[in-house]
Amino acid sequence: MGWDHTMGFGGGFMWIIWILLIAAVIWLVVILSRQGRSSGEPSAREILDRRYARGEIDKETYDRMKHELD
Repeated sequence: MGWDHTMGFGGGFMWIIWILLIAAVIWLVVILSRQGRSSGEPSAREILDRRYARGEIDKETYDRMKHELD
């Protein structure tokens, strides 16, 4: 009857499996949230390039803002 203290929650190795499973789920959620955020929104540099291409800003402003972003 010396097994009672480890059998309550599936044994010592069961805790490790649950911790690894929870960590994997958290990791997956973080990865998926990063992909969703970056796929649809243009970067600041892309917005700046588009504004310059459309003629909304002049060359001097473009160069200054590009330098600030870098």
